[in-house]
Amino acid sequence: MRLPPRRSSMRRAFRARVRGLSLIELMISMMLGLLVVASASAIFLSNRQTYRATEGLGRVQEGGRMAFELMARDLRDAGGVTCGNADRTAPMKLVNVLNNPATQWWTNWNGGVVGYEAVIPLGPPVNRVPGTDAVDLMSGDDTTASTVRADNTGGAQIKLNTAAHGFQTGDLAIACDWQQASLFQITGIGGGDTLLHASGAGSPGNCSKGLGYANPADCSATGQIHQYGPTGPDPRRAASVVRLHSARWYIGTTPAGRSLFRSTVVNQGGVPVVRNQEIAEGVNDMQLQYLVSGAANYVDATAVPANSWDDVTAVRVTLDMLSNDRAGANGAQLARRIAHTVTLRNRLQ
Repeated sequence: MRLPPRRSSMRRAFRARVRGLSLIELMISMMLGLLVVASASAIFLSNRQTYRATEGLGRVQEGGRMAFELMARDLRDAGGVTCGNADRTAPMKLVNVLNNPATQWWTNWNGGVVGYEAVIPLGPPVNRVPGTDAVDLMSGDDTTASTVRADNTGGAQIKLNTAAHGFQTGDLAIACDWQQASLFQITGIGGGDTLLHASGAGSPGNCSKGLGYANPADCSATGQIHQYGPTGPDPRRAASVVRLHSARWYIGTTPAGRSLFRSTVVNQGGVPVVRNQEIAEGVNDMQLQYLVSGAANYVDATAVPANSWDDVTAVRVTLDMLSNDRAGANGAQLARRIAHTVTLRNRLQ
C-alpha cells in the first residue's frame, strides 16, 4: 500500500536531517581540531618555558642576594671589635698570643681581612675550585660581648660582670679596651664569671699568659703585662671580651656543580674545628677587588702589598651565577653577573 505523497515527503525530509557527515566534512573537522590542539600545545609549552626561565632567574637572583647579604655582614665587620678597629698600629693595637698563629688561617689576624687570587696558603678547603678568588675575614663577635669587672694579670684571670656570658673552655676570644686588644684562647672557666687564659694548655693554646702588646708578641712565660678593666670614670676605658669570629669565603664544588662556601670555626669539645657550609648554589665564579686607602682604583689581591691589608677600606664583589636547570635559549643555563661594593665600616675613622 502506497503512502500518501505528503507522508512520503516527510520521511525523506527526516532522513535528510539525520544522515551522518561526509568524509570530506569529517576530514575538515579533524584538521580544525588538530589546529586548535597544536595552538593550545604551543601556548602551553611557551608558558612552561617562560615559567621555567622566570623561576630559574628568580632562584639565581635570590641566591645572589642571600650570598651578598651574608658576605657583606662579614666584610663590614672585618677588623673590628667591641672597642673599635683593632690593627697593629693606630688607633688600637692588637697582640696575638695564640701559639703559632701564622700556621692556621683562623688565628692569623693580619688586620682582619686577607684576600687570595690563585693559591691559598695554610691549607685550602678540599673542595675549593682552583684559581678562584677567596678571602679570610676576622672580627670580634659583638653578640657575645661581656664587660670586664677585674683582671688578675698574675693569675691569668679575667673576671666578667656576669656569669651568664656564654663563653666555654677552648673558645678563641678577644679582650679589648681603648688602648689595645688581645687575641687569646680561654683555657678554663672559674667561678662562673672568670675566664682563664694560662699558657701550656688548650689547642692551639696561648704562648704566654701576658696579654700586653708587643710586635711580635712576647711569648715568654710572663709576657707583657696589660690590665683590662674599668679604670676611672671614662666609659671608653671599660674593657670587654668577645668571641673571635673567623670566616673564609670561597668557591667550592658540589655534586650539582659549583657553590659559594663559607668556612667558620666552632668549638668542639674545647678544640676549634673548621666547618665548611654551602651558602648559595649556582655560584660559578667570584671576583674580589680591594680599595686601599689613598688609592684611586680597586685592585686584585695580588696587587695589595702584604703590609697594606690594614689599609683596605672597601671590597668589590662580583658573582657569576648559573641556574641549575637549562631554562635558557637552546637548553642553556641562565647566566647572570651580579656586582656589589661593601665598605669596611671599621676602617672609616
